[in-house]
Amino acid sequence: MHVLPGVPKVNRVSTSSVPRPPESAAPSGPLRRPALPRIARRGTPEGALPALALFVSVRLAGILVVLVTNALRGHPLLRALAHSWDSRWYLHIAAHGYGHKIWITPQGAVQSDWAFFPLYPGLIRALTTVLPLTPGQSALLIAWAAAGVAAYGVYAVGHHLYGRGVATALVALWAALPHSVELTIAYTESLFAALAIWSLYCVLRGRWLWAGALAALAGLSRPSGFAIAVAVSLAAGYEALRRRGRVPVSLWAGAVLAPLGWLGYVLWVGSRMGDVLGGYFTVQSAWDSRFDFGVGSARFLKALLLHGGGVVYPASLVIVAAGVLLFALLCLERAPLVLVVFAGVLILLVVGGSGSFSSKPRFLLPAFPLLIPMARALARSWRNRPAHAMVVYGALTVVSLLFGAYVTAVARSPL
Repeated sequence: MHVLPGVPKVNRVSTSSVPRPPESAAPSGPLRRPALPRIARRGTPEGALPALALFVSVRLAGILVVLVTNALRGHPLLRALAHSWDSRWYLHIAAHGYGHKIWITPQGAVQSDWAFFPLYPGLIRALTTVLPLTPGQSALLIAWAAAGVAAYGVYAVGHHLYGRGVATALVALWAALPHSVELTIAYTESLFAALAIWSLYCVLRGRWLWAGALAALAGLSRPSGFAIAVAVSLAAGYEALRRRGRVPVSLWAGAVLAPLGWLGYVLWVGSRMGDVLGGYFTVQSAWDSRFDFGVGSARFLKALLLHGGGVVYPASLVIVAAGVLLFALLCLERAPLVLVVFAGVLILLVVGGSGSFSSKPRFLLPAFPLLIPMARALARSWRNRPAHAMVVYGALTVVSLLFGAYVTAVARSPL
């Protein structure tokens, strides 16, 4: 190496090509730690603000379209948001607790409030206790706040795996799903999504204790909490096998914590019903909600082909079919195991479960990993053909706003 006159020779670290000044040239005083990347200093991904602003804009537009639709139809403006279908059950539980409301169907089935998980009504009651809000207002505030937290989680997962462009596209697509209006009504989807998505993020970052705790809370929010419990526990088991058992205690603790919320409520309802293991599933059967390995879905498809079904039911079938296709593409993407398992279990519960088909699209709302292949394609399109990407996304958003207003304020199909 040639050395210029008057310039001292410097040593080089063997693992890097960056020169290090000699010790004699070190500055006096305490040593300064090297600056960390912004993502490491903050512990959260950078560049999320534009994506979150887009999410909020789309969902506010969705609420506005619902309000306008209600006004044109002469309906109360906010009633469709705070008092639709299952919302009434959650509000009643928040006000009076469990065991005080039943509904007898025309077929004679006795539907009880034990079918609804406790976290959402518990939060509603807590908020009405500390703030001068009605239960309906509290329910909407929780749902809207949770939707924002969930959107940030979607961005965090996308940024961690693919970078800012794909993460932004992932949030944008999640905001504009045809059934995403249900993120902004008094339902549990946004709360469950927020807890489950951040649990997935913690798994990807190796924060197993947090992952298990968030999965346990998600399991207290709705029946599909089973999906995140399975995803976290299987991911922990796979990681233990990969490391040949040499894993921190936090990994095992997270795996044990993950199913406790869902399992605890199921067993508690069973004990109240006099059948610890089967009582909860008896309650769900009265709501025609059980896993029948796709028999109910096949019957629905046959009836739809023979008799038709307006707008909502064919659209629901298309959404569910698209979810199955996107799951296949997600597997081809070789996405992380925890994301594939989470989305796969939700798909399995939707396709293999009975119940009203019009409700099935919202069960897939938390399954944002299904959107990863589309998000990567949209990000590439934005880089190469931004005008084309804007037209496609704009069309998807318009369809989402109109469909959301229709199912919320016009259609009488169960949400």
